Formats: sequence, C-alpha cells, structure tokens
Amino acid sequence: MLKQTLKSVALAAMLAGGAVSAYAADITIRATANSNENDEDYDGLVVFKNYVESASNGAIEVELFIGTQLCSNGAECLQGVSDGSIDVYISTSGGASGLFPYVQVLDLPYLMADDRIAEHVLSGDFTRSVRDMALEDSGDTIRLMTIGNTGGWRNFANTKRRVANPSDMEGLKIRTVVADLPQELVKALGASPTPIPWPELFTSFQTGVVEGSKNGITDIMGMKFPDAGLQYVTLDGHAYMGALWWMSNEKFMSMDEGMRRVVVDGFYALQQATFASPKRKSIQAYEDFVAGGGDLYVPSPDQKAAFKDAASPVYDWFKDNVTRGDAVFTALTDAVAAAEADVNAARSADLN
Repeated sequence: MLKQTLKSVALAAMLAGGAVSAYAADITIRATANSNENDEDYDGLVVFKNYVESASNGAIEVELFIGTQLCSNGAECLQGVSDGSIDVYISTSGGASGLFPYVQVLDLPYLMADDRIAEHVLSGDFTRSVRDMALEDSGDTIRLMTIGNTGGWRNFANTKRRVANPSDMEGLKIRTVVADLPQELVKALGASPTPIPWPELFTSFQTGVVEGSKNGITDIMGMKFPDAGLQYVTLDGHAYMGALWWMSNEKFMSMDEGMRRVVVDGFYALQQATFASPKRKSIQAYEDFVAGGGDLYVPSPDQKAAFKDAASPVYDWFKDNVTRGDAVFTALTDAVAAAEADVNAARSADLN
C-alpha cells in the first residue's frame, strides 16, 4: 500500500511541477524565439515545455533557445524550420510575410473588435486554413501549429497631440516596418509612413525623425519610449498582435499519434498562456504610462467607426496586391462573423 501511495504521489508531483522521467527522452524538440524572458513568447514556451514533457512522461524533451542563438530573423528562422535544424519557431505576421505574404491579414485594421472575438477566431478553422496554405507553399515542410498573441493590441501613439479622430493623424510621421501593408494603412489615415528599424526608434523619437508609432503598450513601456517624448496613446485597437507558432512538419509527422496529440495539446496550452499574459502585463504598463504624465485616450464607438471607415481602402489594396489575399481575407472575415454570432449569443445567455 505504501509503495503504491508513493507512486501516486510521485506521478502527481511530476504532472504538477513539470518533472520528467529519469529515462532519456526519445524525442527532442528545439524551440526558439527571437525575444527575451520578459516576453509573452517566452511565457508560452515555458508552458509548452512543462506540458509536453510532463504529458509525454519524459518521452519528449523541449530545449528552449531564447534570442538569436539559432537564427536572427524571420526568413532565416523559417528556413531552419523548413530544413529541420529548428523544430519550433514563433514569428509575427511581418516576420513571416516574406515567405507567406497572406499572414499579413492579421495586420488589417479594425476587423476584430476585442479579445473574445480574436481568441475565438484564432482558436478555430481560420488558423487551420492558413496552416493548409503554408504547408502547400512550403512543400509540406512548415506547419502552422497555432496563433497566439505577442503584446496585446496595436494602438497609435505619438509625441505631438491627442488623436481622437482620423483627421488628427494628418501629417504625423508614423514609424512603420519596411512592408507595404502598414505603410498603406498609415497613408489611408492621412499620416506619413516612415520606415525605421526597431533599435533606432527611441533616438528617432528624440530627434523628430518620426513622431508616432503603432505598438502595444508593453512594447512602448518596455522600450521607455515616453522618455523619448512619446506622450499620447489612443486605444483604437486597430490590430491584434498575432503570434504565429511554426513547427517542422517532418518532425511533427515523424511522431506517433499519441505524441502528436501531446504536442497539439501543448500548443493549445501555449496559446492560452499567450492570450492571458499581455492582459496582465498591460495593467502595470498603462498605470506607469499615465503616472509618468502620458495621455491615454479611449475613442468613442463613433470615433472607432470613423477610423475603420478611413482605413477601409486598405482591405481592397490587400485583396488586390497580396498573394492569396482575397482567399485569406474571406476566411478571416467569415470567421469573425461566426465568432461575433457565437460570442454575442453567449453574452446574451449570460445576461439573463
């Protein structure tokens, strides 16, 4: 009886604490994120590692490489996934757009209203549709496992004035990445897109090379941009900051069905962790921004509708100019409509 009890206690401890079997792992998964240990991506990987190693009873070991140890940018890292030197990699839509341009659909503005809608959409068939596209375009080498979040929502921020309406954007020099879609969005709102590398942004605010950006609050505070003059944030929530989690399809399909199930469930746990992490981290970030003298503005529903109307030409541009743009746009907007119906029905049921 005592022996059996000790076995039960040991098993419970393993599942709770992430301990693994004393035996050597049969499968090793090499996972990388070009970020740091304060990032949502790292939070997700820690949850993934703990779940997969525990649920596989030590048959799978997950090795984490945070930063640029294995690769330094999206193109290089995705090539590593394709050739099998990297098993798991997380990218932004911009980081994967060189190989899969249609993933920029996640950057289209004002399509998903809030966290409930976005999380519903990204947990469903939309992600599977993008997975099928990526597998086809990569020759069955790169598999999209899930889409989580990396930083909450993108909002417009600037050094000059409160932005309450689209007309307030007129003439502002807004930092963008070197990509057509964000530049088209900034132009549609009457501002001037100015591509600036991320490491140069702080100095660019100080010198006036740029006057604004489109970032999440945790990035703004993490990079200390208010110290460079960034004092106005408008919570327009124009884009959910999606994080695309890629895996070597060869590595995934080489596992038996039981281990593949463990990995799939591990990515589900990872996704839920990245959904939650920015919500918590943004609380202190917003408090610190306001405490430092920052102006935080929440647009009214009518003002948000005006932003969406002003930005709407970007939808047609995307469908006409991005490979598979029309198909992926339809997949996303159909998924959003279904999510809105489901979420609104659930809300109604909970109100009565």
